[in-house]
Amino acid sequence: MIVYPAIDLRDGQCVRLMHGMFDQVTHYDDAPAKRLAAFRAAGATWAHIVDLDGAEAGRAVQHALIGELATAIDIRVQCGGGVRSVDDVARLLDAGVSRVVVGSLAVSRPDKVLAWIARFGADRITLAIDVKADGDRYVPALKGWTEAADVDLWTALDRYPVGTAKHLLVTDVGRDGALTGPNLDLLAEIHLRRPDLWLQASGGIAELNDLTGARSVGASGAIIGRALYEGRFTVEQALETARA
Repeated sequence: MIVYPAIDLRDGQCVRLMHGMFDQVTHYDDAPAKRLAAFRAAGATWAHIVDLDGAEAGRAVQHALIGELATAIDIRVQCGGGVRSVDDVARLLDAGVSRVVVGSLAVSRPDKVLAWIARFGADRITLAIDVKADGDRYVPALKGWTEAADVDLWTALDRYPVGTAKHLLVTDVGRDGALTGPNLDLLAEIHLRRPDLWLQASGGIAELNDLTGARSVGASGAIIGRALYEGRFTVEQALETARA
């Protein structure tokens, strides 16, 4: 399992949102470069960076800063937020980002995203689908989690036939930033239906056992944010658990 320590950027600062709500922000520090360097010093080989301003605005806002971070520190960066065009993808990859996360468009414009995968390669694109529970269904949340898709999660995934996409990041919005544990039932069902996808667990990871649980149901990666920032465990401990 790959551990992805997370940096959510807003106005150039490291923050976390509660349930993806932009009016529920916790500020942690104003030095993302130092934070990223600390992740690397702790042994992390990947980091997950989100341009929250871009996600909210629907356009790239902090991609230049993310590119600077990716080239300044010897760590592979997966990033997204505000990715809306092939030029956004190309600029991030050219700037040194290893993998670009595509959110809303992965659901609303699969034809466009499939073309990007064909151009840049499946290992350079991560599909990010954020979901909200709706009865017994999971419905993707779009545009910074302000809108609901007109299809459910499974229909959205069916638009990416086996052999096209490779990486999938799924966030249960109801658990994001809440430290309530990941949605293991959801992760298990995704892995059962789409074992071809390298699944990244996101939302709710609060303790080391959550990493073990996510791995046990098929997750190959885990995004960790608030639990690290609030000292529930360290990056070193997370990496050791992922290797165990």
